[in-house]
Amino acid sequence: MGPTACHIGLMGIGLDTYWAQFVGLKERLEGYQTFIAEKLRSYGSKLFDAGLVDNPEKARRAAELFRENRVDAVFLYISTYALSHTVLPVAQDVHAPVIILNLQPVPAIDYTSFNALGDRGTMTGEWLAHCQACSAPEIANVFNNAGIQYDIVTGYLEEEQSWKEIAAWYDAVRVRTEVRNTRIGILGHYYCGMLDVYTDITALAAVFGSHFEILEMDFLKTLWDAVSPEKIAEKRKQFAAEFAIARECEEYELDRAAKTSCALDALVECKDLGGMAYYYEGENGNDHENIVSSVIAGNTLLTAHHVPVAGECEIKNVMAMKILDCFGAGGSFSELYAMDFPADEVLWGHDGPAHPAMAEGAVGLVPLPIYHGKPGKGLSIQMSVKHGPVTLLSVVQGPGGKTFLLCAEGESVPGPILEIGNTNSRYHFPIPARDFVNRWSKAGPAHHCAIGCGHITGKIEKLSALLGIGVCKIC
Repeated sequence: MGPTACHIGLMGIGLDTYWAQFVGLKERLEGYQTFIAEKLRSYGSKLFDAGLVDNPEKARRAAELFRENRVDAVFLYISTYALSHTVLPVAQDVHAPVIILNLQPVPAIDYTSFNALGDRGTMTGEWLAHCQACSAPEIANVFNNAGIQYDIVTGYLEEEQSWKEIAAWYDAVRVRTEVRNTRIGILGHYYCGMLDVYTDITALAAVFGSHFEILEMDFLKTLWDAVSPEKIAEKRKQFAAEFAIARECEEYELDRAAKTSCALDALVECKDLGGMAYYYEGENGNDHENIVSSVIAGNTLLTAHHVPVAGECEIKNVMAMKILDCFGAGGSFSELYAMDFPADEVLWGHDGPAHPAMAEGAVGLVPLPIYHGKPGKGLSIQMSVKHGPVTLLSVVQGPGGKTFLLCAEGESVPGPILEIGNTNSRYHFPIPARDFVNRWSKAGPAHHCAIGCGHITGKIEKLSALLGIGVCKIC
């Protein structure tokens, strides 16, 4: 499943009464809007520019443009003072989040040059070219009363900080669109007794807009049976290219994992999946157990190539992994492993699929003589998350069915880890380790989380605003 194109609407607002009064003002403001349009296009969006909207009639036409092209968000540039009645019809008709750009041309007016202009008419026109902030409270007042979803970026036209924030909003809009268009597969069933993992799929569909596809192990078995020796040989080459294969891996296990990986690829392609959660047991020695005990390598490759896979049928967590992957941060399936009190650090890890793009060093493919708490044995992934800033993310379904995002920022740090054929890393947080574990746990997530590279809680907060849900940041 490829990335979804993000449709962005742009409109500037002004007041048509001004144009005849102040020569050149309109053209000057349109030049500022052209600069903004070029910046937004540079993000890779499909931009629909309604131009400078300066009366209610043009607002109706802008709304029609945005509605016909199903824009995912509207960036509203305040070019000078504008009537709120120029804005409200667009927001009401389009039903998309509005990001208000309160960007004046320069950091500050050159007061000496301004006051030296002499002619008060000319001076008024110059003031109006810097009068963006005047409309911000008026628009917010009307949007508040009309129940319109919006936010404001305040700064100046070529300010790095402002464009960093605008880019973060664009990223959040893009991720919301991608997640909304993602099909999540659910293969098998829950791990019996993990009550925290059980998920209200209807609520997730309502919040994220994703489609959830219930998958049959029998169908995967049909795909598995159809895998050719040639496909297995090709997959073995991919294993060799993307994994550091341990010498003790048996040929039989490598072939078994390669065959299952080919079947998983076919499943993802056939069902157009953008993510998957899985778990299965069955009776000892059955064909389905043979498949499910050989999925780790294949699911790791899917995760590496933007189809995140979460074990133990952790559907909420594959949503968190998908969000981090869409942000370009990876998304490693993890749970609390241990605490190192002398170092004031926390160990997180998990067996099963990993995210190789996040690895510190080699991604090992190693044999496990037993899958703890699960049937069978086979190959597993052993790696650590690359050292540096990380963001932890959980999708939480709390009391009363309330869905929210739980996040924290920390650092993946070097140090000894448990080399047990799992993804395993050490993390340091800006608060004491014991406080982190207490605060994170009391927020009420499932015991799994997704870990991504970089500090991106600012983007996650923007995404939660677009989704209309809460966010809890631990640190």
